[in-house]
Amino acid sequence: MTSLSTPGPSLSTPGPSARSRGSSAWLGFAVRRLTSLVVIFVALLVVSFLIVQLIPGDPAVGVAGANADLADVQRVRTELGLDRPIWERFLVHAGGVFSGDLGTSFMYRQPVETIIMNRLPFTATIAVTGIAVVLLVAVPLGMVIGVLTRGGRRRWLDAAFGVVTGFLDSIPGYIMASFLVVMFALGIGLVPLFPPAYAPRFGAASFVLPVAAIVIGPICTISRVVRRETAVVLDTDYMRTARGWRLPALRRHVRWALPNLLTTTLTLSGLILTGMIGGAIIIESVFALPGLGSGIIKAILDRDYPVIQGMVLVIGMIAALVNLLVDVLLGLIDQRTLGGSHVSA
Repeated sequence: MTSLSTPGPSLSTPGPSARSRGSSAWLGFAVRRLTSLVVIFVALLVVSFLIVQLIPGDPAVGVAGANADLADVQRVRTELGLDRPIWERFLVHAGGVFSGDLGTSFMYRQPVETIIMNRLPFTATIAVTGIAVVLLVAVPLGMVIGVLTRGGRRRWLDAAFGVVTGFLDSIPGYIMASFLVVMFALGIGLVPLFPPAYAPRFGAASFVLPVAAIVIGPICTISRVVRRETAVVLDTDYMRTARGWRLPALRRHVRWALPNLLTTTLTLSGLILTGMIGGAIIIESVFALPGLGSGIIKAILDRDYPVIQGMVLVIGMIAALVNLLVDVLLGLIDQRTLGGSHVSA
């Protein structure tokens, strides 16, 4: 009799040679990804340093004050090291970064690390919560719609899903944020508007609208991808065999359909989730959250080079780490994505 455990990928226990290939695949994956992170870090270091040189104006004038004379401005410029050649300033900056020192703010005379750590929790809360909400909502939603509309059933539901998600996905994040503020904060007062930095009694409720504004678009995009991939997977031979064996629907969909549709979904989701980090920075401005986004804007206006360089470097590395996490998840689901031999699991 044919075993009921065979409709999907093989569930047999891998032998020693398979485990060895799996270990080699993970080792190669780790080496490639670590090398990639080093390259990204160096590129961000160079780009963040060079880009601030394009900002018009003299930071020394802002630090010295509008009424300072030329002697005072020159003295401040010397104190800040702005009178040195650009290559020398880059070497000093790079040496500090590699030793764990991101520099000192021109305006606040505080370590850049301190400024970043004071603002990072707000950006991290929005970004991490948003990513979790997107994955926890988009994947089940797309899969449920895919199952309900399989084989051309419930065409009205498929059409309504496409229209609603397409419309919501077309609305820019800052417009969605403004609408949510007017509707739920100013209109019916369902959630507080001010961030916990200014009104601690509101607590986590102050992040409801920012998170909602940043997740609606990605949820619509990813759920449509999941719906399409679900339709493809449900039409495969092994899923038809599982249905013929009268296996429970939940077991069929979670045990065999979900892992196979997640490969393509997570590949696209990595790009979308990385973009959410940039979206969080914009959303912060709408809700006046004192995160990295508002910090970068203020630093640009103040021409605070060290703060700009430090924040760009941190945000860029966070985006790289999110991509790395997605790649690891893909590798756990399907080891063929590691670039090595596939190992049955």
